[in-house]
Amino acid sequence: MLPRPRGREHDQDLAQFSQLEPLLADEEGRRLLRDWYDWLYAERQVSAHTLKAYTRDLSAFMTFVAMHLGGVPTSADLAALRPTDFRAFMAKRLGDGLSHTSMARAMSVIRGFFKRAAKTGRLENPAIGMIRAPKTPASIPKPLSVSEARGVIESEPQLDTEPWIRARDTAVLTLLYGAGLRISEALDLNRGEQPTGESMRIRGKGGKERVVPLLPAIVDAVADYLALCPFFGGNEDPLFVGARGRRLQPAVVQRRMRGLRVRLGLPETATPHALRHSFATHLLARGGDSADLRTIQELLGHASLSTTQRYTAVETERLLEVYDRRHPQGRKAITQDLPRGLARAGLKD
Repeated sequence: MLPRPRGREHDQDLAQFSQLEPLLADEEGRRLLRDWYDWLYAERQVSAHTLKAYTRDLSAFMTFVAMHLGGVPTSADLAALRPTDFRAFMAKRLGDGLSHTSMARAMSVIRGFFKRAAKTGRLENPAIGMIRAPKTPASIPKPLSVSEARGVIESEPQLDTEPWIRARDTAVLTLLYGAGLRISEALDLNRGEQPTGESMRIRGKGGKERVVPLLPAIVDAVADYLALCPFFGGNEDPLFVGARGRRLQPAVVQRRMRGLRVRLGLPETATPHALRHSFATHLLARGGDSADLRTIQELLGHASLSTTQRYTAVETERLLEVYDRRHPQGRKAITQDLPRGLARAGLKD
């Protein structure tokens, strides 16, 4: 795999790494950190957001080890850590209020660091293999209803923003709901990747590519935005830009959604990512053979089918809610044929 280009964004990544480097006392330890960081950046090609999160997790671990041992650790100190040391770190973080989901991710990051160090032959610590991260509760996606999602896309934006910014925000949200993109995937698009035609190629997590179909509404929304955008660029320049012409940041889109939540009376779970959940859930609810789980898995870019299967729980829960609300006997009369019966009855959102 070819390394990623090292331009301005990589310079920012280097500044981020400089905060991690002093957390190990010896040169060998710093080389371990550099190798791990470059492996994530150039080989695994994780997103900037993921790289920042992983760096933060490893930094928290190294900071704990320094406090635990009474000084900045060396690579030899890391090799000598015992299972009780790793468990003490987990207990400390959970005691500080870290969620089980975040703790599981942190332990995965730490495990990956030690695994990479072992693969390069620089550090071995079998104790990390004896540690199990806390179990995370199965989470069910929180999609919007069809009418709520339509309201987000069609809502007239605040009039105190410039027309091109309103068009930009509409284009981004239409992409998230209409094509099921992650917010990072939409904002990472360049001008040369402008959605046109009937499909587009998306580069997702881990550098994996997938092809997603394009609705005419998506193509039109992006074209309307570009027709108004005051900033012009080449194929390698960002498609979606902020007020100063730089690549649009996720926080701007999240702020727009917060405003829409207030205006439309939407729940707190109505986030940009909820539009991606809505895309999958609404496909599943109305799909049939053309939108089975395997197809949705491909459209979303999930590595595992088990991730996609969470949406079946959403649909089952929705059906039961509809049944409770509209059938005189509520759940007392539930049978195995309930979903089929509801479909025949034409009950819709």
